[in-house]
Amino acid sequence: MLKSSLSVFLSFLLCAGLIWGQGPAVTASGRNAAMRPYFPMSVSQPRFDNSPRVRELIRAGNLYLTLADALRLAIENNLDVELERFSLPVADMELTRAKGGGFLRGVPFLLAETPSGVGGPNSPLVTAAASAGTTPGTTVASNALELGVLSAPQTNLSLLGTIPDSSGPAVPQFDPALVGELNWTHQTSPQASSFATGTNALVTNTGLANVGYQQGFSTGTLVNIGFANSHESLNSLRSSLSPFTLSSFGVTVTQPLLRGFGPSLNRRFIRIARNEQRMTNLLFQQQLIATVYGVVRLYTDLVALYEDQKVKEETLALARKLYDDTKAQVEEGTLAPVELTRANAQVSSSLQDLANARGLLEEQEAILKNVLTRTGLEDAEVRASRIIPTDTLSVPEKEVVAPIEDLMKDAVARRPDLAQGVLQVENSQITIEGSRNALLPEVDLVGVAQNSGLAGQVNPLATPNSNDPRFLGGYGSVLDQVATRKFPTYGVGVQLTLPFRNRIAQSDLARDEIQLRQTQIRLRQLQNQARLEIEDALIAMRRSRAAYEAAVETRKLQEESLAAEQEKFAVGASTAFFVIQYESYLAQARSAEVVAKSAYVKARAALQRATGSILDDNHISMDTAYKGRP
Repeated sequence: MLKSSLSVFLSFLLCAGLIWGQGPAVTASGRNAAMRPYFPMSVSQPRFDNSPRVRELIRAGNLYLTLADALRLAIENNLDVELERFSLPVADMELTRAKGGGFLRGVPFLLAETPSGVGGPNSPLVTAAASAGTTPGTTVASNALELGVLSAPQTNLSLLGTIPDSSGPAVPQFDPALVGELNWTHQTSPQASSFATGTNALVTNTGLANVGYQQGFSTGTLVNIGFANSHESLNSLRSSLSPFTLSSFGVTVTQPLLRGFGPSLNRRFIRIARNEQRMTNLLFQQQLIATVYGVVRLYTDLVALYEDQKVKEETLALARKLYDDTKAQVEEGTLAPVELTRANAQVSSSLQDLANARGLLEEQEAILKNVLTRTGLEDAEVRASRIIPTDTLSVPEKEVVAPIEDLMKDAVARRPDLAQGVLQVENSQITIEGSRNALLPEVDLVGVAQNSGLAGQVNPLATPNSNDPRFLGGYGSVLDQVATRKFPTYGVGVQLTLPFRNRIAQSDLARDEIQLRQTQIRLRQLQNQARLEIEDALIAMRRSRAAYEAAVETRKLQEESLAAEQEKFAVGASTAFFVIQYESYLAQARSAEVVAKSAYVKARAALQRATGSILDDNHISMDTAYKGRP
């Protein structure tokens, strides 16, 4: 009998497992579909090798780089972008967990900005004529860069804060489960009286083979199906049957009527998880925007530093020419020897300025390499290469800018950080549905239906008695009784839990509503910040354009002034001091022009970021960005 029960038990498990695991017969890993739930899902390993484009752009020890190339390298290699790519499957697993009836674990809202870099040329400002007997000074690099220049600051876009919302009533476990038990027990029980069993030591051998099926549904319904089998033999003199088999097949259905009722309530985590999927896509887009903007800014500063280095080289060439001319005139006796000392000091000052410019350029290159590659400066070829920017900075004669009202409307419609903020507010509202439902009493409708069967052999130890012929037989007789409902049991009832005080649920709901208000306020702050960023970028564009136009005019005037002073010096009507002064003014004017151009380009990029158009303006496809490979 026990063997029969065991075979039925195993057959039921196998059939249920095959039904449960419907789908392809073999998974990608070669395992049977029925066994798939018991093995981990495959998670890809992170890549730490640079994309082939890095090597393709290196020629003769130089990394020739356009802005478009820099943006492609960032999309393919930047580790902040790659880190955010792994948030996409996190949201997928959130949805999978919610579909199984589990609580949500949350998704990350932390994004990384690119390092600020050295910030462009760092030239001394010469705003007044030098006093007699002095020459303009130069800058000295006295300290290493601040860590913030090299590291990436982080931005937390979570509107909820550090304290999560309440979970509300538990949702049913949507994933079905098989519960099985197989047990054999030998038990000897001393009897205080032999009246009930006919013996002072009752020996019982019991074999159990039980299997059950459990599943919850979005209505809140919980279904338990159980098939229990017990095979027992005992030495009792009073039992009519030994051994005998007792089986039952029953279904229990529990349906909440108030708390925990309804598909909308019980599928709230699924709705939240779907929003989280959308949010992680938006957060990935926002990370991409931050990285693209950062690369544009770093590349712009690199070009400005590269051009400023040329300015410093030209200034050094002018200083050396002045030194040579002064030396010739001193040797001829037309100038005092002190003028040669001043000219030589100007050469030394120009050399120092050039060394500073080259140092800033090298530091900017190192920062940019770290942003554009996965290996950073570990790769010897990348570390040794010099970045040669092949794009130039330009300021259009006229910039067509839409009215600020239109820009703000576009920002609200296009910026992913604002869109994900709206979804966070929506998720908080969905959560409140659960916390509000937790206020209701627990009223559950419970229905039970069970069929039982009993069959065995006549106990040879028992005193002859009349045995019901329906109970004589084997396991087949038991199954026949169960199947034909010979001994049915039915029941229906209502379970009620009515708390006299409901302070936990009330406080949870009030707390969630307060946090919803705070989330709405933070969303408004985020929207206001977006409008402020647009206004600030427009102001910066106007200011930098005005500064650029003034710098161009100043540079032209300083070129004319230097040329006039050089002509006077050539005929002995001026001294090296005044030529040095005008050379310094011209050098400063050229550097100021470079700085103004880079400031305008960065302000324009800031406006593109503020309005959410920077990806489209740089022809960046989200599909390509998701893949991360060319």
